[in-house]
Amino acid sequence: MARTVWDSTVGKKTVMAVSGLVMLLYLVAHMIGNLKIFFGTEEFNHYAHWLRTVGEPFMHYEWTLWLIRVVLVAAVVAHAVSAYQLSRRDIKARPSKYVHKKPRSSYATRTMRWGGIILGLFIVWHILDLTTGTVHSGGFETGKPYQNVVDTFSTWYGNVIYIVAMLALGLHIRHGFWSAAQTLGAGSRTRDRALKTTANVLALLLTIGFVAVPVGVMTGVVS
Repeated sequence: MARTVWDSTVGKKTVMAVSGLVMLLYLVAHMIGNLKIFFGTEEFNHYAHWLRTVGEPFMHYEWTLWLIRVVLVAAVVAHAVSAYQLSRRDIKARPSKYVHKKPRSSYATRTMRWGGIILGLFIVWHILDLTTGTVHSGGFETGKPYQNVVDTFSTWYGNVIYIVAMLALGLHIRHGFWSAAQTLGAGSRTRDRALKTTANVLALLLTIGFVAVPVGVMTGVVS
């Protein structure tokens, strides 16, 4: 039964919708946590340490964090695989390009695929930069996330990569949230306007919230 559902277009769209909402919930929590950097070094570093001790003593040190990471990786993989397979299925269904582009398709809709690729590459860079420190500039310091964030956004390329990715994220959420609502049956004539407004507000708030951190470093508010 699971294989039958997965092989269907509706099944893949449902997987995309559910995995997308899981990632959206994480992004909201992640943005709120990021904004703690404006309250100073001690506050931000304490928050980073707390993430590793959540659930203690029932959960061992970092177990909850690793559980969250596993769920996120599963959501990202499921989302990406579903998107790729649906894209290939769509291409096979119409091997020749349309003569005219759809006039009502938004910019976000037309850039969903490229946005997904940009975000995928960004996730890899972000992990290597601020989690493992592999590509970090200025000398990665374990247990000092505040300083590591300041180091990253003290470079022009760190700011460019991050801000471009967050703009892509905003467009992705703007279209993806509304699309997920339609897939899961939440859409209707009476609710469509509210859903689109919610999608726009979420996209705007998340974009501003995430971009505020590099802007804070660049302007010296965070130093």
